[in-house]
Amino acid sequence: MTTFDERERGFESKFARDEEQAFRALARRNKALALWAGAILGKDGAQLDDYVREIMRADLQEAGDQDVFRKVSADLQGREDPEAVRAKMASLLEEAQEQIAQGS
Repeated sequence: MTTFDERERGFESKFARDEEQAFRALARRNKALALWAGAILGKDGAQLDDYVREIMRADLQEAGDQDVFRKVSADLQGREDPEAVRAKMASLLEEAQEQIAQGS
């Protein structure tokens, strides 16, 4: 095996690991966002669990964050403004990325 092949394999491995971490961070962010929004909506117990699943399903509708943002913003209409939802999404993503980087 040549040095080039080894480097290529290393880059592919790093890319796969980075993509997996990004996916895990988004999933963790979405769950935390659902818990935050669910608490604002007064959900608890089984209702909150169902709401978390709704948000996770909403994320599968299209690529990117827009589907989750639309769902949560619509659910929180009159309780939180869209800018607050965007800010919460950003802060929760940062937290999730830090947690994953730390191995927790």
